[in-house]
Amino acid sequence: MTAPSSNTDYPSPAYAWYVVGVLVVAYTFSFIDRTILTLMVGPIRKSLEISDFEISLLHGLAFAVFYTFLGIPIGWMADRYRRTRIISVGAFIWSFMTALCGLARSFGGMFMARVGVGVGEAALSPAAFSLLADYFPPAKLSRALSVYSSAIYVGTGVANIAGGAIIALVPAMVLPFVGEMEPWRIVFIVVGLPGILICALMLTVREPARKGLIAGAGPNQHVPFKEVLQFLWRRRVIYGLLLFGYGFKGMLWNGVTAWIPTHFARTYGWQAGETGLWYGLAMVVFGTAGILTGGVVTGNLRAKGRPAGYLYVAVFGALATLPAGMVAPLMPNAWASLAVFCVFIFFGSFPVGAAAASFQEITPNQMRAQVSALYLFGNNLIGIGLGPTLVAAFTDFVFEDDAALRYSLVAVTAIVAPLIAAFMWWAAKPFAAEFEWAKKANVTSS
Repeated sequence: MTAPSSNTDYPSPAYAWYVVGVLVVAYTFSFIDRTILTLMVGPIRKSLEISDFEISLLHGLAFAVFYTFLGIPIGWMADRYRRTRIISVGAFIWSFMTALCGLARSFGGMFMARVGVGVGEAALSPAAFSLLADYFPPAKLSRALSVYSSAIYVGTGVANIAGGAIIALVPAMVLPFVGEMEPWRIVFIVVGLPGILICALMLTVREPARKGLIAGAGPNQHVPFKEVLQFLWRRRVIYGLLLFGYGFKGMLWNGVTAWIPTHFARTYGWQAGETGLWYGLAMVVFGTAGILTGGVVTGNLRAKGRPAGYLYVAVFGALATLPAGMVAPLMPNAWASLAVFCVFIFFGSFPVGAAAASFQEITPNQMRAQVSALYLFGNNLIGIGLGPTLVAAFTDFVFEDDAALRYSLVAVTAIVAPLIAAFMWWAAKPFAAEFEWAKKANVTSS
């Protein structure tokens, strides 16, 4: 494969940050719709007569399988067609399907609605990562992606705060043609439908010129998927380490955070409104602070000529979450548990922006959305698909007691956090070598 050409004519910083703002709004709504279920485990279990394990399948597998597998063909499309339109269509689908979750009357119906949410959300991040790599020079990309990814924590926090308030304030009601609507059903409808407005907002975003194209290629010349696979196979060590390392990172984060609201209800007796408010605020404040701090640290390390800093922040984050994640569930009261979980949230979010940027740095433009989709494939299939289910499996099949959820959280943290640190440490040296190749080939710049 020939070397990519260099193109440093980036859009104005002001407009580039406006695009980040629009994408943050879209990602925030997607995370509200994705995570709102975690606050309502109790009422959903009661209404649909299902177990913790089945809840975990709704939160994880139903969403993650199609979200993960469709990300690859959507990434292929995003490397060829207008990324802004792809995001608009996806936003309509995930918002509409979230509202349909409120109408589900069985586990199967809810499962299919959650599949639809995953189908829509699969369109967002591969296209967004590729867009931002064309709006920001490499030295600033990690910070831009950190701001974009901060929507994970804003969206999760808003979902908990708003969801808890709605459950606490809105009574059950009977609607024509629909029947009885418990408060949890109304939550899905209220948080789902406004997301359709993202379609209109995306119309204000211009499609940027693509940077880091293969030498001699015009902006519309595409790389066959076979060549993408060959490119990845030649670099299977570094991409494999990154995919598994970040996949385990997603497993720990999604596994623990999916069950934190239920932990506060079962262990300390908190109601949904109380849990939603305080856990939601913790997620917004400490999650956002963690990812932005990690983005700044990574950017500074890169500016000093230490590209392996992308991986070292992940090692540090994993080692810091290990004691916090094991201690927080065992604290004697809810406030102490919440305080330690704030530490877990901060360091758990620390490497997220760097993770997305690391793939953009070593991948030619015409492969970036597809490779981003593969990153999300590993992160979400392992993370979202298996993380919540692993915690539920410990609760249902190892401890065989709903009240033992706190010990399940401890066990998962103790197993997974060291794996993250190990994979990221092993990846540091080959990543630095691949970064040097990318710089010489003009995929990235110093």
